[in-house]
Amino acid sequence: MIDLSAGPARMSLDEDRGGRVASLSIDRAPIIVGAPDGVDSGIRWGCFLMAPWAGRIGGGRLAWRGSTYELPRRDGSNAIHGLVYDRQWRCETAESTRAVLSTSLGDASWPFGGEVRQRFELSEDSLHATAEVTVDTTAPVIVGWHPWFQRGEHDASVCVHANETLESEGLIPTGRRRPVNALTDLRAGPSLDGRELDHVYPDASSPAVVRWEGLELAIEFAPPVGTVVVHTQPAAFCVEPQTGWPNAPALEAAGVSGTGLAAVAPGEVFRASMTWRWRRFAPAGR
Repeated sequence: MIDLSAGPARMSLDEDRGGRVASLSIDRAPIIVGAPDGVDSGIRWGCFLMAPWAGRIGGGRLAWRGSTYELPRRDGSNAIHGLVYDRQWRCETAESTRAVLSTSLGDASWPFGGEVRQRFELSEDSLHATAEVTVDTTAPVIVGWHPWFQRGEHDASVCVHANETLESEGLIPTGRRRPVNALTDLRAGPSLDGRELDHVYPDASSPAVVRWEGLELAIEFAPPVGTVVVHTQPAAFCVEPQTGWPNAPALEAAGVSGTGLAAVAPGEVFRASMTWRWRRFAPAGR
């Protein structure tokens, strides 16, 4: 573990399990779901980087420039959340408030080779995270962050500034857009109580905002990040900023535009970042 601290904020990074944020607490109150045990490297805890794709790729088949590649199917028949969330990362630098970690894509069986690097900077009121991807052969790339937030005793509310969601079949986007409805409209920051969500919000505007009792977390982002996925579970929820849509390579090959898919060439660095900024406030009636 790599431990960082700044004022009331404490954070741990797990090098062995995806270079993920394993814990984050503010004033000793944890906001991230912790590991279920000492060996689990799965997708249901912490905050991990999704790279070199985010979300699901239908059938685990990646079609790219006339060739089709088989990807590991870790979600039934689908590939999910990239190749690095369960990989061992190496710590390049670590100080009291910042750290840099990296891992090889070639060693993770990405057919285009390359490397992923994460940079973390913690302050008293924010966490800034940057992801960088390089490749050995021109490749399709999308990155995103997958945090598991605790719902809390009084549940949380979420605000996402987006007018549409993507239609999905079996959690795989079809490429068609749908206006938000009574369930999926998060523009006013409603409570998650009673909402079952696993939806992709394209063309979202920064920030997405999470509010618990007495604590607000703004998830700030800028292009190439512009898609947000919101997923709920009974005891946890996810608000995932990412640079493109799930299943984007297949959608682009079918003629769908605007998916956020990037073609990264050797020598280029694909870079994306987000900032979590928090503040305390007095709950209503107190």
